[in-house]
Amino acid sequence: MIGADAIIKCLEAEGVNTVFGYPGVAICPFYNSILESDIRTILIRTEQNAAHAASGVSRITGRPGVCAVTSGPGATNVITGIATAFADSIPLICITGQVNSELLGSDVFQEADITGAVESFVKYSYLVRDANDIPRIFKEAFHIANTGRKGPVLIDVPIDIQNAPVNRFKYPEEVSLRTYKPTVKGHAVQIKKVIKELEKAKRPLICAGGGVLLSEAEGELRHFVETHKIPVVSTMMGIGVMPTDHPQYYGMVGNNGRAYANRAMNESDLLIMVGARVADRAVNQPDLITKDKVLVHIDVDPAEIGKNAGPTIPLVGDAKCIFADFEKEEFTCNCVEWLETLEEYRRTMEKKRNPNPDYVDPAEFITRLSEKMDENAVYVADVGQNQIWSCGYVKVRKGKFLTTGGMGTMGYSIPAAMGAKTAAPDRQVVAVCGDGSFQMSMMELATMRQHNIPVKIVVLKNNYLGMVRQYQHFTYKDNYSVVDLSGSPDLEKLSAAFGIPFLRLETMEKCEETIDAFLKEDASMLLECIIDPMDLV
Repeated sequence: MIGADAIIKCLEAEGVNTVFGYPGVAICPFYNSILESDIRTILIRTEQNAAHAASGVSRITGRPGVCAVTSGPGATNVITGIATAFADSIPLICITGQVNSELLGSDVFQEADITGAVESFVKYSYLVRDANDIPRIFKEAFHIANTGRKGPVLIDVPIDIQNAPVNRFKYPEEVSLRTYKPTVKGHAVQIKKVIKELEKAKRPLICAGGGVLLSEAEGELRHFVETHKIPVVSTMMGIGVMPTDHPQYYGMVGNNGRAYANRAMNESDLLIMVGARVADRAVNQPDLITKDKVLVHIDVDPAEIGKNAGPTIPLVGDAKCIFADFEKEEFTCNCVEWLETLEEYRRTMEKKRNPNPDYVDPAEFITRLSEKMDENAVYVADVGQNQIWSCGYVKVRKGKFLTTGGMGTMGYSIPAAMGAKTAAPDRQVVAVCGDGSFQMSMMELATMRQHNIPVKIVVLKNNYLGMVRQYQHFTYKDNYSVVDLSGSPDLEKLSAAFGIPFLRLETMEKCEETIDAFLKEDASMLLECIIDPMDLV
């Protein structure tokens, strides 16, 4: 057995069944050894998307997705995907090939100090120096990636280490890292403090972030809030924690959130932030969520608590464990009047749109599309105006809503949808993007075709980088700079070139029948929706 064989054995031991990547000489021993395995390899068309696809796998399975690329430009290309996962706390294992160990530091062909380059975007990174360390390193890497605050781990393996003999392979059963012991169980005293405040509160509110989904605590949170009739809002990454039509869910907060959700945050007397960073996109004025209220901040990462807003009650721990402990406490919470007030806010503060009838209304289209999608479907939103329309108007029932909220990386949706579809081939997966973000990942249509990954793609086409154009509209009084997408490809011809069926929707007149045709079969399809270039989120 050589080092490359040992890596494959480690992946098999962790239950990995798919690796996304792009080979090169420095990672060739790995890709040669994987031929003897049942692990599926998917050739991505650019390395950044290998990490995005692995992210899609992770967010569906709850286990780290895996990507493997070569040294030098292969490794540097994957950094944006790693940074995206890090910002969204998505567990990944990124394997990079590297030049021969004795050549490290001599600036040879395709050498890059990738462990140094990704230092600020990973939970941890390894440079393998001894092939016999591979089992221990991989066991530790998977443990680190998927515990505590989850995130990517990079393993850099020089080609000589991949080819070196392994004296004895034994995959560890347990991990014991003296300096890494994340807190999972909430402190009993702090839990009782939260319960005492809930009993006193007249206007309690829970703001759920992506950490609730990462800890798979949706069921516990829903049972808790339904039992005690507590209203819920979410951050962008927390969409899907509650069904979007649930009577106790009041939508997304933040700059592009629901006005009544933000008002609920401001007027609450007890705000429980769980699995959320309290970052600027959700809370642009941290003072407002600490003024005249009790702020409880629950997070598995102690570094996040108090970073942007000082909580009254800090509570470190995993959301699933903490809500399970909440359920053990007996208390009553009377906030009937508060719920009635919030219902009035919802009724009177709903944003009114005035769409141009000559185009597709993206908001109405997204609502109708998501209503017709399967109950457990996966909706993947890209970045830009399409993301904000998706967040505001998508209907999530028992399915998943995926997007990148931390880094906001354009081009995320198609590769992430591909990863989601490979992880859950029986579920309907739809990627929704703008024409700008589509062109950042349109090369992956080849990957979909080659590997038979039937993802459905919606392109909201307005011939602009819409979100930037909107910012320039308000900030620079329509003095547009470098946002015109003239020269974009004919999507009908592009679809034909990749052998993918194509539909176009130009107005809302044939919306229902077009969506029905789009969703009818579990096969790849591209739907172009022509939207008003001047529409605003």
